[in-house]
Amino acid sequence: MAKENITHREIVEQVRKQQYAPIYLLMGEEAYYIDRISEYIADNVLTKDEQDFNQTIIYCTRETAVGDVINCARRYPMMAKYQVVIVKEAQNLLKIDELAVYAQNPLKTTILVICYKNGSVDRRKKLVPSIEKVGVVFESKKLKDGMLPQFIADYLRRKQVSIEERACQIMAESVGADLNRMAGELDKLVLALPTGQTRITPDMVEKNVGISKEFNLWELRTAIANRDIAKANKIIYHFDQNPKANSPVATVAMLFNFFAQIMQAYYSPDRSEQGMMRHLELRQSWQLREYTTAMRHYNAMKTMQIIGKLRETDARLKGINRGNLTDADIMHELIFYILH
Repeated sequence: MAKENITHREIVEQVRKQQYAPIYLLMGEEAYYIDRISEYIADNVLTKDEQDFNQTIIYCTRETAVGDVINCARRYPMMAKYQVVIVKEAQNLLKIDELAVYAQNPLKTTILVICYKNGSVDRRKKLVPSIEKVGVVFESKKLKDGMLPQFIADYLRRKQVSIEERACQIMAESVGADLNRMAGELDKLVLALPTGQTRITPDMVEKNVGISKEFNLWELRTAIANRDIAKANKIIYHFDQNPKANSPVATVAMLFNFFAQIMQAYYSPDRSEQGMMRHLELRQSWQLREYTTAMRHYNAMKTMQIIGKLRETDARLKGINRGNLTDADIMHELIFYILH
């Protein structure tokens, strides 16, 4: 019954068509899709009246017994065709593999949803193969940075809203890959749209999300890609004055990912636009522009040296060999090293 690499959209579509599986194992590093699937099942399998007696949500702690989960799953529904049992925080179950006993003979009238976050169940043990035979196993992986703009555009498109490219990049760089937080910030922007307006601008992002359209991680990356010394220094000085909104560690992480991608681009076997997009796993051609721009200013040797400096800077920010230097001192030294 299991389909390899099934997507969350395919699972939602199956549930919408009332094509239910007796067990869903939702696991992985990205909580967003696990939450969306479990919420959709909770909201749409049973009617509101049926949910009162036939929907159970179990919040697992280290003391939760697997036997209690199995006993709940083996109950029969009352005045309904199905009962739904949603197991939250299943990563806390100490003997989760014992659920394989239930998976070998699941009750057809029970829809058991196991939400396992911050990691995945060991596929070499019995539980995953047992569920794959009768139900659905979904692994929710963290999005790579290059996929965030597409996620933003797709999320807003479903709400019949578009977003300017610059605003999209500001959101991707500043909010990051926490998709639950990203969805919340995007919902905030949609609600803030004036009547009749369906396009999100950088001004709206600055006003409603609290991210400066002029001084943010994306603008810093653009300045560095173009080797714009004056603009990069202006932004880093602004960061000095707003350390809570612009964490040095987050800035270093962003720059590390950027130069790591540039290094990857140098190793691309196909230097055409399409070839490099495939190699870097980018969805849109405009995402490639900054990398190709940066490659005109930083050769492969300089890029490798910058990556080494970024590793050193990250360690110093965390207290290793930093001496009496402040975070601001360390960041200014880094930016000078990159640009000169």
